[in-house]
Amino acid sequence: MAGATPTTGIEVADPDPSWPLRYEDLAGRIRNALSWRALQLEHVGSTSVPGLAAKPVIDIDLTVADPERERDYIPALEAIGFQLVIREPWWHGHRALRHTEPLCNLHVFGFDSPELVRHRIFRDWLRGNAEERDRYAAAKHQAATEANAAGEHVMQYNARKQQVVREIYHRAFIASGLLETSP
Repeated sequence: MAGATPTTGIEVADPDPSWPLRYEDLAGRIRNALSWRALQLEHVGSTSVPGLAAKPVIDIDLTVADPERERDYIPALEAIGFQLVIREPWWHGHRALRHTEPLCNLHVFGFDSPELVRHRIFRDWLRGNAEERDRYAAAKHQAATEANAAGEHVMQYNARKQQVVREIYHRAFIASGLLETSP
């Protein structure tokens, strides 16, 4: 993990129909490497939403029995080109690994992490709501433009679009029955 730093020069690319194929390729490699230890794989993030502009990086959620047991999955993932870049045991056991060809962020969580459900709800909401997808795309473009102009890194780009993300989550959670509307 030494030397892992946030990237600058945020690129938000037009939708690319090859993104799902890149996911399938990576998912196949991960399944072959981990076998039964990969409890679930999901293509999440903007590249999983047809028609949505995105940073050209495939985001994948990998569910494992216990993310703390790194010996059960990290060596096998490293053998297929992933590198551990983030370890956040306080946040649902989250680990993140990066792959460079194709570009991928692999997020590892335990089976009981609420983030897995949140990511799928967000993805599916954007897939089913073109207006929300377009609003999010506009926020992404604006955040990238402003972050790049200021020389900021990806974490600041994420912070710039956070309000729109929270608003979309709120509407998706209400529609899913996870939140109730205010009286």
